[in-house]
Amino acid sequence: MIAALTERWELGRARDRFAGRFVAGRIPRLDERQPPRVALLAPQTFYNDAGRAVGPARGALKLALERVLVVHDEIDLPFGDVRTRLGGGLAGNNGLRSIRQALGGEDFMRVRVGVGRPDSTDPEIVASYVLGRFREARPEVEALVAEACRQVDAAVRAED
Repeated sequence: MIAALTERWELGRARDRFAGRFVAGRIPRLDERQPPRVALLAPQTFYNDAGRAVGPARGALKLALERVLVVHDEIDLPFGDVRTRLGGGLAGNNGLRSIRQALGGEDFMRVRVGVGRPDSTDPEIVASYVLGRFREARPEVEALVAEACRQVDAAVRAED
């Protein structure tokens, strides 16, 4: 996802910073105004400890909570469904729990990327499902990433 956004926005190379892969720059404008600045961070922590990367990045960049946008997988949405919202519950997502704790609140933007749910509620099967490779065909996965990028782009430009 970060690679797709970096390419879409013609940003430079990511580097190691804030316990993750980080890249920042200005995204191409659609009009004559100053291009907005963005920063992308792909935490290199365990998923359930993502706040350890996100919290320090927010602090260093001096971002208001509502300017933070988190992109995450969502098993409660069917594969291919992508939704954007401000705040909301955690639905048992330990990565979001870690981020909320590190940010000091839950009123950050989210792009929820539907990956579907396995046919079991067994925690080991669910964990294996979300940590495993997609079972869908490559074109379907590419379409999902493209839609998630489109929604991230729209959310960033709406904040501008």
